[in-house]
Amino acid sequence: MQMYLLALNPTDSVTEGFLPAARRIGLGLTVLTDRPEEHRAAAGADVEVLECDVRDFHAVITRISARSHAPDAVFTNSDHLQTQAALAAAYFGLPAKSWQAALRTKDKAQMRRHLAAAGADTVRSAELHPGTDPVAAATAAGLPYPCVVKPREGVASEDVVRAEGPGELARRCEEIRSRRPGAVLVAEEYLPGELYTLETLGDGRVRHVLGGFRTELSPPPYFVEERLSYVPEHPRAITDQVLSQLDALGAGFGACHTEFVVHEGRARLIEVNYRAIGDQCDLLLAQLLDIPLFEHILRVHLGEQLPAELGARTGVAARLDYPCADRAGTLTAAPSAADLECGDVKLAYRPLRTVGERHELHRTNRDFLGVVRATGTDQGRVDRAVAEFLAAQRWEITP
Repeated sequence: MQMYLLALNPTDSVTEGFLPAARRIGLGLTVLTDRPEEHRAAAGADVEVLECDVRDFHAVITRISARSHAPDAVFTNSDHLQTQAALAAAYFGLPAKSWQAALRTKDKAQMRRHLAAAGADTVRSAELHPGTDPVAAATAAGLPYPCVVKPREGVASEDVVRAEGPGELARRCEEIRSRRPGAVLVAEEYLPGELYTLETLGDGRVRHVLGGFRTELSPPPYFVEERLSYVPEHPRAITDQVLSQLDALGAGFGACHTEFVVHEGRARLIEVNYRAIGDQCDLLLAQLLDIPLFEHILRVHLGEQLPAELGARTGVAARLDYPCADRAGTLTAAPSAADLECGDVKLAYRPLRTVGERHELHRTNRDFLGVVRATGTDQGRVDRAVAEFLAAQRWEITP
């Protein structure tokens, strides 16, 4: 069977998750990407990599049509390419996410409009096109302060920032537009509450909830995810509220990573990433739950049904920490990769930057210096193991 995988830059999810899973299944795999050399270096000699303008669904369909291997699946784990992959799969008559749902979840303004029209939730927001006065648009929309401004189709908290008043909103929009000329922004009311995620996997017939994470963020006004702790099961009422909103969006096929806040018993969506959770959380989930997570996701896109029970391991605990750069500069000292056992806690550290690399400060996950993944059976012991490991390490950045 032949699968075409659409990708932009190489990610751990693809190189450490989906590519090995495709090998285990025995799939023929072709990666279509606008960065072929990077993927050839990361994927291995057994994976075919072809250059393609993957942001253009017409180019994707044309590239696949010209191949001698007819597709059995078109798949992507990229936020930016879900609609393109869904349209290409639909063209070839293959199992896929609804392209309408992929578009609704990617476009943050469209997501808010659709949820409001469906009666699922209403968040006051304003769509800010280039040249739009953000303060006037926010006033016309009845937007309260503080509010949050973000790119309409952004990811990973990039250029997501809280504004305490009209003056700050105008200034933040000007800053973002200087980095993203022509981008459409969204300003929306700030939703208070604890931040969580819900991880789901469905085949259009059955949907499994894999638990989620409690997310700890950097101090305002930015929203950098610094720590995630595994939540095996959210309260039933909260899970039902989130699933109901996902149903309203039509997001129930394949993997879905949903971020939401809980305030006074009410769950409100922050964003829906219609793919598997990233930043090595998916790798941790597969290990923690002891299920072939990546194989399940690929098999769904091949048209196979999920089992009624996944057989996920219970009684588990986990945490991920992301040491972050706090300034621009060159990384001059950092720990190496490590795999440790601290009693019954298994801990892995993976660097995300190489010593000698210079980076600007982004206020996003691009500031991550590394990731610590720890799993065990008791959250307290997991937390202590991570804290002790981090306290013993040293990262130095030279301006």
